[in-house]
Amino acid sequence: MRMIAESIKRLYVSGKLTKAQVAERVQKGSISAEEYVSITGEEYPEGEDA
Repeated sequence: MRMIAESIKRLYVSGKLTKAQVAERVQKGSISAEEYVSITGEEYPEGEDA
């Protein structure tokens, strides 16, 4: 996992980011959908507004 994804995971686990905020990072291209799965433990909601 890239450093940015590790940082986002730490923020998510600590409750400072929501799943929706993590999904926004995928939409912006900061992390991949696979990294979203690794961070949240759930599939990335393709084609939906997360």
